[in-house]
Amino acid sequence: MFKKKKVLILLVVLVIILAGYLSYVYIFNTGSSSRGPSQQEEVAYDSNKDLSIQEINLAERKKMAKTRFPGDTLDLMEYVIRNYPKGTYLIDDDRTTSYNTPQSAVIYTRENGGTYIYAIIAKSRQSDDRLIEQKNVIGYDASFIDLDSTKLGTALFYLSLFKYENSSFQLIWETPVPTHGGFNRMTLENWAAQHMQYIRINFHDARSSGHVDYNYFLVNGMFNKPMPMETYEGINCKRTLVDFNKDKYPDWCEYLFVDSGTSSTPIDSVFFEFRQKDSVFVNTRNKRQMRKYNELGQECSVK
Repeated sequence: MFKKKKVLILLVVLVIILAGYLSYVYIFNTGSSSRGPSQQEEVAYDSNKDLSIQEINLAERKKMAKTRFPGDTLDLMEYVIRNYPKGTYLIDDDRTTSYNTPQSAVIYTRENGGTYIYAIIAKSRQSDDRLIEQKNVIGYDASFIDLDSTKLGTALFYLSLFKYENSSFQLIWETPVPTHGGFNRMTLENWAAQHMQYIRINFHDARSSGHVDYNYFLVNGMFNKPMPMETYEGINCKRTLVDFNKDKYPDWCEYLFVDSGTSSTPIDSVFFEFRQKDSVFVNTRNKRQMRKYNELGQECSVK
């Protein structure tokens, strides 16, 4: 009787072990489908699927459009899909709610009887395995992408000016926007000090609990590449636009903060004026300290 009981217990243990092993094998073999698509199945790794989805989304937007006109945003979106490398988007503004209809980051203007469009274009870096997705480069959470953007593809942002004429778009110029994620919106502003228009491109900056503005000043008119300048504001950093030397080129004011851990207080500020011949901003207190227009080192290239 005792031996039969031992055999029965041994059989039960073996059945439990076998069941556990079979469960492990099943989960291992089907885990990728239960957790989501594999890398090979993801749209971001398949340029043809990405293109197909962009075309489907465009078709849906066309159905939803209440009014259309030649050269409108949907036409420009289709132009980008047809003429740019795969993984390129005409970027949307950040939504204020989850239910907003997406609005493309474009500004239409009339000049000399022509139609011109400022637009934010985001291209996928071609050396990356993965294409970018709009949801990964727009909005507050997307501003963390600069910490490790390659896992989600690297977005290369550009401010572009197009002309629409004779049922086609012509690229007048494009200039890089030196960041990879966190796009919020684009607006056309007026610099009152010099009565000059500029394009303000606003990005969320979660790391500083603030925002960064990439400002593009039309110092030589809209048909020439603009002069870029970065301003920002966060809990312990701030740079503002100023007209220090009263010329047509913008300058900035940089603030110095003391951060105690519980509070952050500005204690000093210094002006940087733009020196055209070198395309740099110069510290007005210390002429040996010069900075290019943003922390990534892009030059202004103002002629």
